Amino acid sequence: MRATHRCKGVVFGRDANGTETKDLRGSSADLTWLLPLRQAKQTNKQTNTKQTDMKIAVEGCCHGELDKIYETIGYLERKEGIKVDVLLCCGDFQAVRNEGDLKCMAVPPKYRHMQTFYKYYSGEKKAPVLTIFIGGNHEASNHLQELPYGGWVAPNIYYLGYAGVVRYRGVRIGGLSGIFKTHDYRKGHYEFPPYNQETLRSVYHIRNSDVFKLKQIRMPIDVFMTHDWPRGIYHYGSTEQLLRKKKFLRDEVESGTLGSPAAAELLNHLQPGYWFSAHLHVKFAAMMQHEARGNAAPKTTKFLSLDKCLPHRDFLQVVEIADRPGSSEKLEYDPEWLAILKATTRLQKPSPNIWHPPENNGLHSRWDYSASEEAMMEIVSALNGELCIPENFSPTVPAYDPSRPQPHAPPAYCTNPQTTEFCATLGLVDIYALAGQSTQNSTSWREEGANEEEEDEDNRSSGSVDEPSEYPTDTSMLSNSYNPDEITIEDEWEEEEEEEKDGGEVKMTGTDAVVPEAPVGAQDSDRDSSPQREAVGRLVLPPPRTASEIDEPSDLPLRLPPPSTAFSSCFSQTSSEEEGATPPARVPKRPSGETKGSFNPTGSTPRIKRRNQTIYTAADNEES
Repeated sequence: MRATHRCKGVVFGRDANGTETKDLRGSSADLTWLLPLRQAKQTNKQTNTKQTDMKIAVEGCCHGELDKIYETIGYLERKEGIKVDVLLCCGDFQAVRNEGDLKCMAVPPKYRHMQTFYKYYSGEKKAPVLTIFIGGNHEASNHLQELPYGGWVAPNIYYLGYAGVVRYRGVRIGGLSGIFKTHDYRKGHYEFPPYNQETLRSVYHIRNSDVFKLKQIRMPIDVFMTHDWPRGIYHYGSTEQLLRKKKFLRDEVESGTLGSPAAAELLNHLQPGYWFSAHLHVKFAAMMQHEARGNAAPKTTKFLSLDKCLPHRDFLQVVEIADRPGSSEKLEYDPEWLAILKATTRLQKPSPNIWHPPENNGLHSRWDYSASEEAMMEIVSALNGELCIPENFSPTVPAYDPSRPQPHAPPAYCTNPQTTEFCATLGLVDIYALAGQSTQNSTSWREEGANEEEEDEDNRSSGSVDEPSEYPTDTSMLSNSYNPDEITIEDEWEEEEEEEKDGGEVKMTGTDAVVPEAPVGAQDSDRDSSPQREAVGRLVLPPPRTASEIDEPSDLPLRLPPPSTAFSSCFSQTSSEEEGATPPARVPKRPSGETKGSFNPTGSTPRIKRRNQTIYTAADNEES
């Protein structure tokens, strides 16, 4: 029996159906934790299991639909007679404050909608439940970059940063923002607005520096979130049921290339009690038993991926986790995580050059950055013994005003006082401010793409010949979970080819959708790709090139350039300024697999089939 969630007469989603999932490694996975709440309570009574205390609502891809998500939670609370304590969102949150933020989100213009987050940012509404989220691959990146270590994006809505761990009622909740792409994985967080076609997408690619920090964690993690799935997790659930829902995943599942190898590495290291993901727009549950470490009993991770917030979709699930009696009712910093951040702050470089994590190979004086008890006590002392995260949200840009639309408003970029205060308290480097300063002094980073125009675009994805992937079996350059439900960047170019051409000339309409372009050779399509759609030549490595090193972060003063040269004033979005700005020309990107000088017998640009044009408005028609 399947219950539906109805809010104001509209079906927004479903709760769990309790379907048993088989572990392909040989044992039946116990998924009673996914039963509907009433059925789970009856099961607990029959087995004399003590009822847990804390109720966590987990949501898949948010896509800015906060009103609908909170309405669904309210419906569940009334129906089940419960109180949800915290909401976890697994990416594609879309914390869009105004029209300028829309232009920093990597989606075609036709999918850029304000949605409802701005109401919570402006104070018109307040989140009815504490909300914690990570970033995905469709985000207002200029907003989230202000908070590299995490912070409040609105009252009662907390972002975990590039990577982060917090505590709520004694439960440790961690997360890693973004998606995995091989060619950006070992770079620093060098991106800074205004984004070009390359950095608009690379800005949300996860980095090995953040994974390295998370691998320093030694204390148990209760809950962990990533946007894309850990690679191989599908082996621990009903793979056939997954493939019935998403047939296009079969090749990747059978080849073992579906998901993120970095997330799989973290799953093996952290071994959390729960792991939540999204990205593939499908509900999938699994249970993975890890190998025992020493004399300790083997740990088990319960994995759950959820859909996006649309009618008739499995986008929300409530799970129950035991809290720690006597723990604070406020969201708290995690001392171990803060100690790791402090220890690794000097390792951070806002550079697109390759970064190798310290290893015990005789080349580094230190490779273990795990937190000692003394280091954690120093953190507590620096915070004056107060671990509760201060509720110090303050808006940094004007919120969207429906009565005064500003469609040509430029993206705003400025430092966030939360990050400034946090860094000053713990002695950390503001990565975002450092990237902004370095961008002013290093124009060669963006010129670098022009030098690569002669190279095949796909070849560039695999890195330098003398910088092999950290994952020897990684084939993500061939396939990274292509999903017809996802927005593809090719849709944008195809749409413009059809609608903007007039007599062979491209009109200058709609060019405010993306800020200044990089050279064509430097562009990187960040769509998810299936093996059938990629060229085999992706495995060919480009010629080696010498990477210039930048100064150590400690040598660069944490001082931003004058607003007139580097930053637009966060509150200077006037209409005269908008109307006087000349939009930059758009250069259409070469389709994947097309190299410079390639022969085209028809004389026209190869076209890529557009998929699922109405994914945000149409009901799901692929139910099994």
